[in-house]
Amino acid sequence: MLTSFSEFKYYQSFRVPVESCDDVQFLVEFENDQGKHESVPKVKLMDVSLTGLGFLSTFPLPVGTVLRCSLQFKRLRFDFGASIVRAFHNVGASAEESMSYGAEMDAEDYGNMKRFIEQYIQSLPPERLKDSLIQLALTQHYASEKEGFEMFSLLLSLFKDITQFGNKEKFVESMLEEIIRILNGQRASIFLINTETNELEAVAALGIDKELLKFDYRKGIAGSVFTTGVSLNIDCKTDKVRFSEEMDKMTGYDTRSIICSPITNREDKIIGVIEILNKRNEDRFTVDDEKTMKVLGLILSSVFHHYNPMSEKSLIRRFSSPYDREFAWIGRSSQTSEIRKAVVRLKDIDSPLMVIGENGVGKKLFCHIVHNEGKRGLAPFVVISSKGVDEQTLQNELFGFEGSKSKLEDCIGGTLVIDEVGFMSLPLQMKLLKVLSERRIPGSHISLDVRVIFTTSRNLKQMIEESGTFNPDLYDFMCSSEIHIEPLRKRSQDIDDLLSYFLKRECRKQGLLLKDFSDEVKEQLMTYSWPGNVVELEKAVEKAVLYNPKAHIISDLGTKSTPIIDITKNGSCMLENIPHADDTSIPLKDRVALVEREMILAEIKRHKGNKSRAADTMGISREALRKKMLMSDEIIEALKNLPKPVEEKKAA
Repeated sequence: MLTSFSEFKYYQSFRVPVESCDDVQFLVEFENDQGKHESVPKVKLMDVSLTGLGFLSTFPLPVGTVLRCSLQFKRLRFDFGASIVRAFHNVGASAEESMSYGAEMDAEDYGNMKRFIEQYIQSLPPERLKDSLIQLALTQHYASEKEGFEMFSLLLSLFKDITQFGNKEKFVESMLEEIIRILNGQRASIFLINTETNELEAVAALGIDKELLKFDYRKGIAGSVFTTGVSLNIDCKTDKVRFSEEMDKMTGYDTRSIICSPITNREDKIIGVIEILNKRNEDRFTVDDEKTMKVLGLILSSVFHHYNPMSEKSLIRRFSSPYDREFAWIGRSSQTSEIRKAVVRLKDIDSPLMVIGENGVGKKLFCHIVHNEGKRGLAPFVVISSKGVDEQTLQNELFGFEGSKSKLEDCIGGTLVIDEVGFMSLPLQMKLLKVLSERRIPGSHISLDVRVIFTTSRNLKQMIEESGTFNPDLYDFMCSSEIHIEPLRKRSQDIDDLLSYFLKRECRKQGLLLKDFSDEVKEQLMTYSWPGNVVELEKAVEKAVLYNPKAHIISDLGTKSTPIIDITKNGSCMLENIPHADDTSIPLKDRVALVEREMILAEIKRHKGNKSRAADTMGISREALRKKMLMSDEIIEALKNLPKPVEEKKAA
């Protein structure tokens, strides 16, 4: 978005060059598709500033990637978070330095970077300081001076045109004509989202009738760019883009190559895309064309920066209120933020996914959101429960029987959720693994194009190791991607939002005016441990509304005979996930150390692995944190080596 270009701190800050002989140690990690942090290989730090840094690597990282970084110079070391704001090929560099990246730091780390730069500059000899000052004044590290000046001149002149042009539609058409000329393309279109129809619709097009260009926001190259925010440069013949073939049949055109970039509004929501088709005399658009498209996307974002269509019919989270969506993940805790990031990360992959969590945490809801927001969102979504179902019925549902198709065939192209897979018998597990591995049902010639998601509240590893009641090969197959959903008691920040969400929904369902909880009742509900998780909370709100049909303020939690929640259960689940914490045979100080360990690990996770920041938050030193972790590790190791009780040996 052009109006926010001046806010890019990366372009505003002077950057201090770093040389390899300075012995500055620099490490970078990113989060992979499995949710695990992975080191970026062959990283070379190029420069630092008060707000960010630049580095080289052969590893491809898209703009927007969140990083965990570590800098060390002499005795000064600190960890920090950053996001990539610029990435492109470093022309003329060696193969080991083929990508240049610019990253902006989290604002809370500016102070640490200031201390780092002060110490670093003080160590430089006078000649280096002089050269650095000249470089800072005259050069722009990641582009030639000519390229940099041209880009800013282009942006400035175009922005003046935008603000002075009375007719926006004519301006956009003029822009498309200029874009086609600059990129040497054949056709161009600008799409914006229609939140009433959940379709991308062309608002301007050259070389094709824009009335023909209207389709579901998840389909095709444009849909992929719109949902992910990642620009694409595609050779349709080599990459075999099926959707472009469908569009060609509908429009009568031949699409050979596509380059597509997102358009955002003033709130940085992706509201549409710009798409250029068919590079003349070449198979695909070039790397320089990709750079140009980023600038053009920025310019068009300024044209449509006021566009923010909200609708109750919108399936897209960023264009509708959560109260108006059928499937919404409610809350604002750090765990909920991670869940939302996981949806974006996992929604478009085809490999199996395992969702782990206690009963009632929302595992099936998560599956439904992943399906709806992903590329399979238009295809069927089917849930098969393994819990409380006899083996023959479950087998018939999974694989079909004479005269009836299986559920696997019913959701071809879509998503199948196998709920509580830990309750499935071993023979069925083995048969399911064979079918999913071969992607074919016995007796059927149809290849299985199905994304399978498994949910479980049981400890499957324990079932494999201790009782042998779960197939280890199926477990390995399921675990290509996995996500753990924390119980509600561990994300208590979500309770207030969930109470409001369910209360509004239930009042609407019962045709009542919106109610609210009194401060005393809300406090009780906020401090309750919710052993039944979100499902229990939802039922509690339903009861509260039904027990108080005339009261606008709900001020009690029911009678003893008809309670809204069972206070006697409160706190019963707090220690169940901490090994040995409720074992009275262990000394109290050891049990306290184990509880502290869980709290420390949770705080480290909340701060994305930054132990120093976690220690500060808890009011202890980094060294105290390290000692507590070492002590608890020793306790756990000692407990592992304890002999089993005599009773257990006899039972075995």
